[in-house]
Amino acid sequence: MDQISVLAAGGMRSRMQSLDVVANNLSNSSTSGYKSDGEFYSMFASEAATDDGSGPASIPTLQTQWTDFGQGLLEPTNNPLDFGISGKGFFVVQGTSGPLYTRNGNFRFDTKGQLVTGDGYPLLQQNGQPFQANSSQPVEVSRDGDISQNGKTLGRIKLAEFPSTAGLTKQGNNYFRNNTAQDPVDATAAQIYQGKIEASNVSASHGAVRIVGLMRQFEMMQKAISLSNDMGKKAIEEVAKI
Repeated sequence: MDQISVLAAGGMRSRMQSLDVVANNLSNSSTSGYKSDGEFYSMFASEAATDDGSGPASIPTLQTQWTDFGQGLLEPTNNPLDFGISGKGFFVVQGTSGPLYTRNGNFRFDTKGQLVTGDGYPLLQQNGQPFQANSSQPVEVSRDGDISQNGKTLGRIKLAEFPSTAGLTKQGNNYFRNNTAQDPVDATAAQIYQGKIEASNVSASHGAVRIVGLMRQFEMMQKAISLSNDMGKKAIEEVAKI
């Protein structure tokens, strides 16, 4: 392939990857606590030489993804087991292979009287243990995260904050895992609002505009490959005439 076709094909591939990212964001625009993803691009030096003898080509590629941890709107739900975080921080829940961090504050009682996520992961208190409550009785949550029932304090919700979120990787759509050596600290500045839940920070209108832009770029690169093929065909025909 010639340089034009190689570059255009690499650009088409990277735009297809970007479309997957944007589409996943839009599909989670109504997922509570979801944090949108973005992309970083770079140039990949191909080791294969092109057919026109111009040497290896630098192909545009999607290098990595990044996550926007910006605050979503706190929407009232009137559900006393919905907790919304205002400020930096994450709820800490016990996953199957260690602690997970989430901004989705939609909880429920399980059969053991523990507060758990929709996936059944127990919400942890400051001492690292799950909450134990009477599921038939209402609970009250203070802005500091203290949970009480029938006037008795059950414990304080553990809110974790990271000096840098660069080491957090997504697990599913709503959880994050800490894959670095940095330890989380207490999110002392965050507040919890009972009966509210944090909405996704995805902008549906921005995502729609982004998809249109990516599709136009994809079409332009398709045309570039078609023009390159036509030029090559014409060159062969001219050589044949000579």
